[in-house]
Amino acid sequence: MYAPERQQEIVRLARDGGRVDVLSLADTFQVTAETIRRDLKALDRAGLVRRVHGGAIPAGRLDFEPDLAERESTAADQKDRIAEAAIAELPHDGTVILDAGSTVARLAASLPLEATLTVVTHSLPIAARLADHPGVQLHLVGGRVRTRTRAAVDAWALRAYAEIRADVVFVAANGFSPTGGLTTPDLAEAAVKRAALHAARRVVLLADSSKSGQEHFARFGDLGEVDLLITDRGLDPEDASAVESGGTEVLRV
Repeated sequence: MYAPERQQEIVRLARDGGRVDVLSLADTFQVTAETIRRDLKALDRAGLVRRVHGGAIPAGRLDFEPDLAERESTAADQKDRIAEAAIAELPHDGTVILDAGSTVARLAASLPLEATLTVVTHSLPIAARLADHPGVQLHLVGGRVRTRTRAAVDAWALRAYAEIRADVVFVAANGFSPTGGLTTPDLAEAAVKRAALHAARRVVLLADSSKSGQEHFARFGDLGEVDLLITDRGLDPEDASAVESGGTEVLRV
């Protein structure tokens, strides 16, 4: 099967099933995962699908949002490396905001026992991981809890972030690009992310390379507002240069 035929079939499968994943497609067409990734990249550029964690969705489904379990298991090695690199960005005896996100949750789980920090988060899973940390003064932001992400949203959360000023925020995004900015599927969650972004002096984005070029329904910031992007080596060097040209430092690990 030639590439155009395979790509046409991938689009059909995405539209019929609502989603396709790289490994299943590689098995179906008896090609390598890297071949499928190139197909998805070409289809994404053509506007026929949108690349997401581990696969793609039809271009019209910008509101797609993987559940917590799926995000935790996707790109696990890359997220672990990103979280490990992020430890170096923690302030000494300072204040940090931890956004809701699977890579940020890995950072929370990796905090050294000797770390002394004030941590503010609206993520229930992150708060649960840090509740027994001996060096963490934990502040849990309240609000309506979204079932899909276990994150607090709406007015209570927005008021809380409006009242603080942290040294650094570690933020997550479902998609990022120099033109599309920072995006996520849900408007309420985007509002809280925006408030957290503005509540810190320094912004560090933790995002694996599969999120590069993705655009979702709700935009919560410009990539130029990010001081440092920590991602994996899967990010194309040209894409990294485009990010850096906007004033954001890029660390590929």
